[in-house]
Amino acid sequence: MEEIIQEKISADHLLYVSLKYTKTCDVIVNLLLRWSKMIETSIDSLLKKAKKKKKISSISTNPVGKIEQIRKVFKKDKEFLEAIDMYEMFKKIRDLRKERIGEFRKNVTLKVIYKGKEVNINLEQLRIYADKLEKFISTTKQFLLS
Repeated sequence: MEEIIQEKISADHLLYVSLKYTKTCDVIVNLLLRWSKMIETSIDSLLKKAKKKKKISSISTNPVGKIEQIRKVFKKDKEFLEAIDMYEMFKKIRDLRKERIGEFRKNVTLKVIYKGKEVNINLEQLRIYADKLEKFISTTKQFLLS
């Protein structure tokens, strides 16, 4: 849990401090990658705990398998699954086609093409992601401490 909190603190700094002053798409990309790392760390911890609780028999070694397993363990938690969907996009952010709009301005936006759809990642969207991840961490904490 300590490692997850450290990742979250770093991500929050990028969101609330770095992005506020620089307003560049590079900071947005770094923030998404930091969130991706945080979720990945959470998934690993959750799967270890799920194995201990005998909810799963073994932990998959590949990332896609881990996502499948975590979806099965938390299949009833819609908000948790939304965070997993976001994680899949965050993970691929480096390889996706990106367009930078309004850099160094108040309305900085990173336009990304993901699964054939255009996703505009701006400050408002980042706050929505942050709220969803807050709920994700809360669920993670409850599961790990139970």
